[in-house]
Amino acid sequence: MRELVSVKNPAELTKHIERFPDACVLVVGDIIMDEYIWGNVSRISPEAPVPVVEVVEETKMLGGAANVVSNIASLGGKTILCGVVGDDPTGSEILLRLKELGSVTDGIIVDPERPTSIKTRIIAQNQQVVRFDRESRRQISPQSIERLLGVVRELWDGIDAVVVADYGKGVVSGSLMKEMKNIVRRSNVVLGVDPKTGNFQHYKGVDVVTPNHHEAGAFCGIEIVDEESLLRAGKQMLEQLDCGSVLITQGKEGMTLFEREGDISHIPTMAKKVFDVTGAGDTVIAALCLSLASGMELKSAAMISNFAAGIVVGEVGTSSVRAEDLTKVIEDQLR
Repeated sequence: MRELVSVKNPAELTKHIERFPDACVLVVGDIIMDEYIWGNVSRISPEAPVPVVEVVEETKMLGGAANVVSNIASLGGKTILCGVVGDDPTGSEILLRLKELGSVTDGIIVDPERPTSIKTRIIAQNQQVVRFDRESRRQISPQSIERLLGVVRELWDGIDAVVVADYGKGVVSGSLMKEMKNIVRRSNVVLGVDPKTGNFQHYKGVDVVTPNHHEAGAFCGIEIVDEESLLRAGKQMLEQLDCGSVLITQGKEGMTLFEREGDISHIPTMAKKVFDVTGAGDTVIAALCLSLASGMELKSAAMISNFAAGIVVGEVGTSSVRAEDLTKVIEDQLR
């Protein structure tokens, strides 16, 4: 049976948010630029049965591992990002935006042999019409992997948690993860992974992995449709990955935390409305690992990440959560 997690005193959570500025999180993974083309639809094209979007506005936001960094910075934490961008205007813009956030960018490699990953979404009437991607998904070179690991070793002192943000664009591999785990094993630093279906074999032995229920089901060969299938999947992941904990996010159903010691805790969603789940996984892993880095115990850290995710899904498009907004939502919901 799952334990229903609740906190009656919001001060138990909000006091830790004040400690976020003292924590530093290293983020390793695939860097993406999220583009949004906003418009209205009032007619169907005479050329094909598709909507005609009249463009009103275009915006760009940091995505992938860079959005994890954006969330950590917005919550007040210190960040270091390691990844790869192309030698192109988008890569330069990402580097500039990260520096404006105050993130250390020494671990970002500029690779002229591959483009910066760009996801472009067409949004009309608050609904995504279509998405198109420009990217390379081939694995980065051994030389690039060693350069990333060199920066990690150089900047290791002062790091309180590591997030691996895997989007299947070529940065996260077996060789990278093997050495990352070796580095982390020699310390008390938390290692968390936001996973990608098909790469789970790389995550064995990490502290926490945060799949959504689709990713968890794909890994286990189980369609998660009820509590029984959810519990089977969570227990199977813990055993096969030999990890410290698994946090399965379930959209409007909230999230469920499985711990190696046997505890299973369900956290109901705090979202009042769900407009867009884009970037919700980034927010979950960012808030969870920043909370752990600041000294919070696991169940409370999961609650913080749940509150943070509830904020971002109420917005259309990738977004970050501010510490003051998170504090206010916690106090309002638990009052």
